[in-house]
Amino acid sequence: MSSSFESGSTTAIVGATIVDGNGGKPLPDGVVLVQGKRIVALGDRTTDIPKNAKVIQAAGKYVIPGLMDANVHLVLDHWPLTLVRYEGRYDELAIEAAQLTLKSGVTTVFDTWGPRFYVAKARNEINSGKSVGSRIYLGGNIVGLGGPCSADFLAQARELLFDQFTDHINALWQEDVGPELVYLSPSQVAERIREHAQKDIDFVKYAVTGHTPDHGEQYILFSPRVQAAIVNEVHKAGKTVQTHTTTCEGLYLAVEAGVDLMQHASTTPGSQGIPEETVSLIAERRVPSALLANTNTALAWYREQARTVRFFKRYEITDINDRALIRAGAVILLSTDGGVFSSDVINSALWKRYIPPEEGLLCLGEGHFNWLLAVEQKGMKPMDALMAATRNIACAYQVDADLGTIEKGKIADLLILDKDPLQSAANYRSISLVMKEGSIVDRDALPTRKLLTRKALSQ
Repeated sequence: MSSSFESGSTTAIVGATIVDGNGGKPLPDGVVLVQGKRIVALGDRTTDIPKNAKVIQAAGKYVIPGLMDANVHLVLDHWPLTLVRYEGRYDELAIEAAQLTLKSGVTTVFDTWGPRFYVAKARNEINSGKSVGSRIYLGGNIVGLGGPCSADFLAQARELLFDQFTDHINALWQEDVGPELVYLSPSQVAERIREHAQKDIDFVKYAVTGHTPDHGEQYILFSPRVQAAIVNEVHKAGKTVQTHTTTCEGLYLAVEAGVDLMQHASTTPGSQGIPEETVSLIAERRVPSALLANTNTALAWYREQARTVRFFKRYEITDINDRALIRAGAVILLSTDGGVFSSDVINSALWKRYIPPEEGLLCLGEGHFNWLLAVEQKGMKPMDALMAATRNIACAYQVDADLGTIEKGKIADLLILDKDPLQSAANYRSISLVMKEGSIVDRDALPTRKLLTRKALSQ
């Protein structure tokens, strides 16, 4: 086959079943043509292929869009040893995390809480081509919450480290939109958000409810008036706004405030599930909802541990809520809340007490596979699960003009799988090739520099 395509770097993927991510019928024995960073043609075997094209024979395989994770934390290991050891180098940790996600087929991640300066530095280094890694979008701090060494996360760090250091660490995250905002008037909060939205961030996330480490009482942080002011200012800045929500009423307030998406929408630690009227409202308003969906194996482990760790009972409620939102036809997003942790943390007694040994969500590179298995077990249709991991996320973050599906003109982020993901969620692991922006990823070389992923920090 010949063509009048312009000369240049062109790749043709030939013979695979193409699942474009739009929800329609897969195209068997298809052709995807990539020139430079974008898809230039898509069709059946009659599609013209340039003579100079590099041809990837993919008969019997499956092409899907690059996966996405709507909620990650590229610098999540904020235990004192890690904070001290890598102080001033948190961008390197973010790059390592972005490489682990790319290696496992996640071509785009959204960092929803982290040290803005360092995550932006990592994002820019990847975007410039100096480093390889998943595409990063970031939001900086969760508006209204503190940094890693605050009462919202790991207050014990202040007992181990000097106040000057922990204040410095918290400031890296908070950047004038921390806990002090809950004491301000709507106009004062709006002024802070106006300034925050002009920083080098891609979206804004605010806390409707608290974030107590023991998952106890989750108070409403911002009144409806303040939430409306936050949403208004972010939208005026041309960015999306999302929420940290952990109560049923918090979900209702977020929907009424007009947010663009909600994180861990099914995580309500109380003894009751989300009211039916709120589930219906979320589904009817088409408010994208990121779920932290656990597999049956993980749920069984939490159930056993709940005998000694009281707040693990919350996962039973989360499972009920997951299923209710899926049944209602809500717009679901894949979300892991994951990060990368040192072997010292993973081998600690604390980790083993709180984190499932199998099929957990928290470790980047693994969590998204477990999420896809979990929603399959909860009754989500296979095509809906694929869209929850691709198109839905791109649309929620308003980057769907370039990402989320396999279509002519879009950026060539895609995976080739050996097995059909619509037959079993386990088949997402059968990755044959990862392509990001038209370039084939050398998965064996990732991560290029092992920091947290080496066997021990002492090495």
